[in-house]
Amino acid sequence: MNENIDSTLRETLDALYYNESRRVLATLIRLLGDFDLAEDAMHDAFAIALTQWQRDGVPTNPRAWLVSTGRFKAIDRMRRQTRFGTSWEDEQIFEASSMEATDVEDETIEDDRLRLIFTCCHPSISLDAQVALTLRELCNLTTEEVAHAFLNAPATIAQRIVRAKSKIRNANIPYEVPEVEDLPNRLEAVLKVIYLVFNEGYSASTGSELMRHDLSGEAIRLGRLLIELLPEESEALGLLALMLLHDSRRAARAAPNGDLVLLDEQDRSLWNHEQIAEGSELTKKALSSGNFGSYTLQAAIAAVHAEASNTNQIDWAEIVGLYDLLLHANQSPVAELNRAVAVAMRDGPEAGLALVDDLLSRGELNKYHLTYAAQADFYRKLGKIEQAKVAYQYALNLTRQEPERRFLNRRLAELKN
Repeated sequence: MNENIDSTLRETLDALYYNESRRVLATLIRLLGDFDLAEDAMHDAFAIALTQWQRDGVPTNPRAWLVSTGRFKAIDRMRRQTRFGTSWEDEQIFEASSMEATDVEDETIEDDRLRLIFTCCHPSISLDAQVALTLRELCNLTTEEVAHAFLNAPATIAQRIVRAKSKIRNANIPYEVPEVEDLPNRLEAVLKVIYLVFNEGYSASTGSELMRHDLSGEAIRLGRLLIELLPEESEALGLLALMLLHDSRRAARAAPNGDLVLLDEQDRSLWNHEQIAEGSELTKKALSSGNFGSYTLQAAIAAVHAEASNTNQIDWAEIVGLYDLLLHANQSPVAELNRAVAVAMRDGPEAGLALVDDLLSRGELNKYHLTYAAQADFYRKLGKIEQAKVAYQYALNLTRQEPERRFLNRRLAELKN
């Protein structure tokens, strides 16, 4: 990379890539009709911007400029390829990209992300592949981060993504939001995608930061778009409520130095009470439908936490009861782990430890760092210091996020003193 490039321009482009690259990519996928070609075109556009903006200045609408430049770069590449003989499919891509060459308005770019989710979540693609592809392409998660979200191996996720792209290309899956009557059949995967995007933003799987606000904010925005499409869909309401209630704690979840602050130690005056009020109302609306599922029940649990004036006022019996309903609706080992923590708060650490030990004995979540962190905390509260040290070390070995690593190291240091 040219060392003479102005540092301010580098910072501008870095910020644009961080905040806008997925919007640019979504539009290029629509215009070019191919995931890999669009990704190459996007990177070409950012590379050209690095030198051209140094000479001409940053354009008034950088995002539209990047889309336009990337598209024309891809068209130019395809034209060169046609001179040396390309397949019929490549010609079709070239024709499609040329016909839609003027469609780069901002409003269209905004819509493209929702189109991309529904394209990735087409019913002809397996559910796991739908989610993996969308997380990779729409949210720019690495294959390793997607694998963490699935508690799966990166190689497995990479294969799913490749197969999903091939399916979309070979089956000519349309790049569009389905008609209203077809939306319910596509909703499960879309909700799961948005949920996993939010989770990665709420607690990043890797890196130096506890949270990725860009991802949690994007998930909430997409949740609102879904509500516009399906205003009476209880699980869409429940998911948006859940995200708002969790996100309301954002300002209190990390200390000024970036360290993790546990829920019972958070300054509740820093919580966003407008978000809590909106999330609570959405939860009530979803519950009142009588036809709700796991997202609404998780929102109800979050609402019990959010509406308590302090930790001592939390109704742990109600939370355990809601987890029982949640597990009946959706048997999930992570929900079982969370229930174990709630049971420990209601009945004591020994009861919680028995449930976590049972999870581990079944081979459930034995590569999930929070399982061992919970186990270690129960051991610590029971005065079983050596067992707590071992469990904290297991958790430390499994986590790749720096604030969590610092927290676990502090816990270990406290036990050694």
